[in-house]
Amino acid sequence: MLETGVKAPDFNLKDKDGNTVSLEDFKGKKVVLYFYPRDNTPGCTKQACNFRDNYDKYKENDIVVIGISKDSEKSHSNFINKHDLPFILLSDPDLEAIKAYDVWKEKNMYGKKSMGVVRTTYVIDESSNIEKAYGKVKAATNAEDVLVDLGIFEKGL
Repeated sequence: MLETGVKAPDFNLKDKDGNTVSLEDFKGKKVVLYFYPRDNTPGCTKQACNFRDNYDKYKENDIVVIGISKDSEKSHSNFINKHDLPFILLSDPDLEAIKAYDVWKEKNMYGKKSMGVVRTTYVIDESSNIEKAYGKVKAATNAEDVLVDLGIFEKGL
């Protein structure tokens, strides 16, 4: 995982419509960049829906939300449509951003080791520096946890 204070790596990835999106496109805005393992899995769906359900708070505060996984553009399109997701999902099949943000790690599930994306969220400031890094993210509350840390909202309200 990258440390706070370092320059966030730029990337050029495709969105659900095949448009190239770069971190540089959002310079001057705060960005919440979250990495997740796979579209339409239980944890990733909870995480995406938590961002969806709190998206108005992000939008009101001019904060961009971007999710990245190695899924295809078509998979992202289906995931967005199925769950009515209002934010950007980017496809990283070549692991460009996933590796640059140090979230491609060995995982151990049921005794079987494999490489995969470790659920991680970064808050990137208006100058493209990492302001906050979240490892071991709780999928169901990730969006709210970030809002609390940014002082935008208190839990339980």
